[in-house]
Amino acid sequence: MLKIDSTEQLLRVAALVSAVIAVLILIWYLLVRPPLGRSTKIVLLFGLGVMPLATSLAGNISGFEYTLQRSFCGSCHVMLPYTQDAADPTSHSLAAIHSRNRAFGEESCYTCHADYQMFGTMTTKLNGLRHLYYYITEYANTGPYGEGGKPIHMYKPFQNAMCTRCHSTEAPRWGKVDDHAAALDDIRKGDTKCIDCHSGEVIHPRAFAHGGNGRAPARTASNAAPAGAAKE
Repeated sequence: MLKIDSTEQLLRVAALVSAVIAVLILIWYLLVRPPLGRSTKIVLLFGLGVMPLATSLAGNISGFEYTLQRSFCGSCHVMLPYTQDAADPTSHSLAAIHSRNRAFGEESCYTCHADYQMFGTMTTKLNGLRHLYYYITEYANTGPYGEGGKPIHMYKPFQNAMCTRCHSTEAPRWGKVDDHAAALDDIRKGDTKCIDCHSGEVIHPRAFAHGGNGRAPARTASNAAPAGAAKE
């Protein structure tokens, strides 16, 4: 029995069903050749208009939903140092800890990096096209984890608002952290950045830009969480 676990899968099924209905209507008309009366025209309207439109709409939205997933980001090999660490259940990096959040874990890349301004979804997807351009022109022939390519960096500084969407600075547990309490006003105003303390090597330790080698560190019994990492 078909199991549907996500909106993306539901939209894929809807697109497929709409396409099948459109094809069946066209086959029926070509084989039966019924009189071109009102009822036949209505059926053809569905076969030539409504169902293809539904296929296109559901297919496009399904594709958009897929681009929200961390697995989509990891489909480019240069992102593997980021996505494999985020998916690692033994990793103590901030990316991995956030990716274990049941509310958005499978979409952690998009959730933490998307621009949430008025046209944020549009600008985020346009930036995705920039990613594709740089991938083709600068990273396509790099090593399995992007070795040999330029260090990957963000297009603009990471803003506190990306964090305070969830970490509102109002939670008692958050306020009990001495560094948070001491810099509360500056954090809210943006004068002190979250990443000033939770820096790149703590968020994405495997990234070449932060001193990593793309791969997971050797595991030992004494592995401990890196300094600056948040507790789960």
